[in-house]
Amino acid sequence: MKDSGYDIQDFRDIAPVFGTMDDFHSLSKAVHKRGIKLVLDFVPNHSSNLHEWFQKSVKREVPYADYYIWADAKGFGTEATPIPPNNWRSVFGGSAWEWNQERRQFYLHQFLKEQPDLNYRNPLVLEEMKNVMQFWLDQGVDGFRLDAVAHLFEDEDLRDEMVKDEDATDEYSQLDHKYTFNLPEVLDVLREFRIVLDKNSENATKIMMTEAYMPVEKLMAYYGNKSHPIAHFPLNFALISASQKNITAQSIYTAVSTWMNNLPKGAWPNWVIGNHDNSRAATRFGAELVDAINMIALLLPGTPVTYNGEEIGMEDADVSWEQTKDTAGINAGPKKYKQFSRDPERTPMQWDAGINAGFSNANQTWLPVNTNYKTLNVESQLNEKWSHIKVYKQLTEARKTEAIMNGGLDIHILEDSVLVYTRVREGFPGYVVVVNFAPDTVTVDITNLAHMPNESSVYTFSTTYAHSFTAKKRISNSAVVLPGKGGLVLTFVPDFPKEVISL
Repeated sequence: MKDSGYDIQDFRDIAPVFGTMDDFHSLSKAVHKRGIKLVLDFVPNHSSNLHEWFQKSVKREVPYADYYIWADAKGFGTEATPIPPNNWRSVFGGSAWEWNQERRQFYLHQFLKEQPDLNYRNPLVLEEMKNVMQFWLDQGVDGFRLDAVAHLFEDEDLRDEMVKDEDATDEYSQLDHKYTFNLPEVLDVLREFRIVLDKNSENATKIMMTEAYMPVEKLMAYYGNKSHPIAHFPLNFALISASQKNITAQSIYTAVSTWMNNLPKGAWPNWVIGNHDNSRAATRFGAELVDAINMIALLLPGTPVTYNGEEIGMEDADVSWEQTKDTAGINAGPKKYKQFSRDPERTPMQWDAGINAGFSNANQTWLPVNTNYKTLNVESQLNEKWSHIKVYKQLTEARKTEAIMNGGLDIHILEDSVLVYTRVREGFPGYVVVVNFAPDTVTVDITNLAHMPNESSVYTFSTTYAHSFTAKKRISNSAVVLPGKGGLVLTFVPDFPKEVISL
């Protein structure tokens, strides 16, 4: 296993390190019994170089000879060293081309050399992968997250990519990936995948989420349109991008407004707080903002995407060089691995203060448990008077209300540091989310917001508030007090103009 399981040797089986198909069926039965949906990672861009298809492609066996992207050497250098066809770089560094001595050609790998790219210009490959998707749907899965989809196609003429930033910290970022990323044909293939899902959605929708990092304006194309839908939603990483540097009310306002303003009519929004490729939310945003960020994401229109541990404010762990498993970190070497490794955000979920934080009874886990697990875990937070997980549970309850499910969104910035938005639907209680990104306490007047009465009731509040603060407390909307990095959710009866009937 070279890339945490993304180097797939068999698309129709479970890798032994993770278990068996019987284990999978047991998992599926258990989650469905609890009313939980089971969504799989689907990796369409590449396979492992140990996959049967690739082994047969090396030997030019029919029909597998062109299942992957092969190209002749550009020439031969000193000591007959083959020269790659062009300057394309791997996401993980180095050339995107690897020489295969048996076939006497290069093959393309946009990721690791052990992950050869599939050739979607060959219609047989598309049919194979559609069949893989159908296989797992037949096993009872409820949909897929499609990984790295923007890499599915490359320029047929293998043209060199232009240098855009010679000073970039990694080789991949130095080039403008005009010929290897987000080519128009990508959407055609994704549309074919969506058709497979829709054919299996007679009794319940089978969901399709896509992963691709690109500007919002381009990403919207991944929704497709009414007659040719593609993703139910392309994963929205705007909140992650907004927190990579100095996070402010303005950066979050811009992230939310840009997405909503570009959203196609009838399309469904989503909000990713964190994932396995970026530092944990508590590390990026700061531990004080954990509750506030969950408030923002969970009560916006659409679907929030929570990475495990964000419910309790888990932080990045300190993973030593000797403990490092992530290929991106290993390739960077012992001096620079921390700059590239994604292992710190991938450590086990912290359930309790027991062995391995309750995640496993094994002598050693794949990655070490964060050393703070004895005090930061689910069990301890459930036993506390007020905690991150209790805030999170209240937010999920609010998501069942009419205003959050179907209400409008009105978002503003107050006093430079305060983000505020309302969710209102006429005839139902409304909600207002108020977050202070400044380190000091501020008092704001929210009475000028649309449909806002003079008073509201406290629905939930961040753990940064004093213990004397309570839910259901009535407060004046003209003087809402927010501690530094604090968040507050209020509920209110919206003011709508009363219809005047003329006699």
